Amino acid sequence: NLSSTFHCWSSWNFPPNSETARQKSLVTVLLRFQTESEAFSAEILLHKHEDRKKNMKCGTVQINWHDTKPVLTLDFHPLSGILATGGADFDIKLWSIKSGETQKKLPTTSYQNSLSYHSSAVNVLRFSPSGEQLASGADGGEMILWKLHPTDAGQTWKVLKTLSFHRKDVLDLQWSADGAFLISGSVDNSCIIWDINKGSVHQILDAHCHYVQGVAWDPLGKYVASLSSDRTCRIYANKPQKQRGNTKMNYVCQHIISKIELPLIDDSKSAKGHLFYDETLPSFFRRLAWSPDGSFVVVPAGSYRISPTSESVNTAYVLSRKDLSRPALQLPGASKAVIAVRFCPILFSLRGTNTAGFFKLPYRLIFAVATLNSLYIYDTESTPPIAILAGLHYAAITDITWSPDARYLALSSQDGYCTLIEFENDELGSPISSTEDQKVLGSKSPLQKAEDTVIEARHDSKKMVTDTHHETKEMCIEMHPETKHKVIDTRHETEDMVIEEHHKTKDTVLKGEHETKYTVANATVNHGPVAAESRKTEAEENGEKQASSSSSVPVSNKPAKRRITPMAIDP
Repeated sequence: NLSSTFHCWSSWNFPPNSETARQKSLVTVLLRFQTESEAFSAEILLHKHEDRKKNMKCGTVQINWHDTKPVLTLDFHPLSGILATGGADFDIKLWSIKSGETQKKLPTTSYQNSLSYHSSAVNVLRFSPSGEQLASGADGGEMILWKLHPTDAGQTWKVLKTLSFHRKDVLDLQWSADGAFLISGSVDNSCIIWDINKGSVHQILDAHCHYVQGVAWDPLGKYVASLSSDRTCRIYANKPQKQRGNTKMNYVCQHIISKIELPLIDDSKSAKGHLFYDETLPSFFRRLAWSPDGSFVVVPAGSYRISPTSESVNTAYVLSRKDLSRPALQLPGASKAVIAVRFCPILFSLRGTNTAGFFKLPYRLIFAVATLNSLYIYDTESTPPIAILAGLHYAAITDITWSPDARYLALSSQDGYCTLIEFENDELGSPISSTEDQKVLGSKSPLQKAEDTVIEARHDSKKMVTDTHHETKEMCIEMHPETKHKVIDTRHETEDMVIEEHHKTKDTVLKGEHETKYTVANATVNHGPVAAESRKTEAEENGEKQASSSSSVPVSNKPAKRRITPMAIDP
């Protein structure tokens, strides 16, 4: 068997109003399985909404994905469910996924085809919303558009256009909702909006002063967002211009989210702290994402300090559509930096089990948040994550993607392997059908309803400040009182993985060959009180990044005392 597999299940029969049922809403399962070479451990924390049996299959598929080279990106086709992966071997490979025959087996992965045209490592690939085209970005500024063509034997992908303008590595890209435009981010510090029909540059957004490592397009088409290692997230708003009687799309920077004002302990002068990591983040990617209804955007690579003397906390920020100038929520607690976010394309019915959630939506959205070494799955009806997976790979995670039917969640890693997670029918919830959609949302679609979305927050005396054009705003931050009782009911002693990456510099390319070492996390779980405490983690992440004769320095992160508890920020 080429797959290393683990299978977890659990069921509860507690009386619905019993104290045991309330205390056991979070259950920790520690699983170990043996590969041919060494023991491998994985930790899964499952938050159960209902007292019924659940099954989830997950494991790292040990096949030759990209000739043992790092797998840097992946994406599911929106119609067929074909999985496309891109790697440091310069190729794009297509795979078909088939569900496992039994509950204990992983889904099988079958190689279909290779798309060979790039002359350097493929950092990002994304299918168009219609599924007719595929865009890929690589080192050296290469961008290629592929088109699906029918043949006698079926269908094949062929190069349609090359998009040439970026001078250095393309690290992220995203399609507009109508598939007519594409935005890309590059090591040349710029974002470019491309006109797909013309195959030319529509607009250049060059305000960042360091690598642009993440871009996202609002599904409503009003905004685009970019995230850079210059420690800023920029929100651009579409302000159309009229030219020769025609209206031209034109994005203008509206908000710059950058710093916070740290709370004062004494009468000393106020100090500001950055919201995001700088270029020392040991990842090439900061893949942010909009929710499918456009109601909010989740931004990774967050690093927050509660006070000037406190340790930095790894986090992801939630920006509400009602106010994109500052975070409305943050998701702290990860022991490693957050590097990617991806939303499930399916909307689910409300479970009605939690009325204290921060998101006030008539449906449930589910999204995955990836750190360097773990994966967190959230929904908008719950406060803690509904699942946590850790210890899956020997090197840094690079990308995540959902299948169009929400049955599979896949992630890629620099260790040259991919992990597949398979959910049972309705395990994530009941999908909203077109008929239910109308009942829940009325005459409006989910996208039209996004403007009315409310993300609740509480008030406190602590203040946060974000940098926007010509103004500084204040925000209040407080731990939601109910979340203190929903923290994971375990104690962990963890030796976190150590990632050592060595990069051979190219003339005009950021990345080179990777050599990664990973020490698997070993965890011992003791069921204790309702708080989670972690031993301080030592991490050494060394790497060289090509910039103006600068090199990254080792970064040391310590896990938060409270493990996954979203914090509200006053809007």
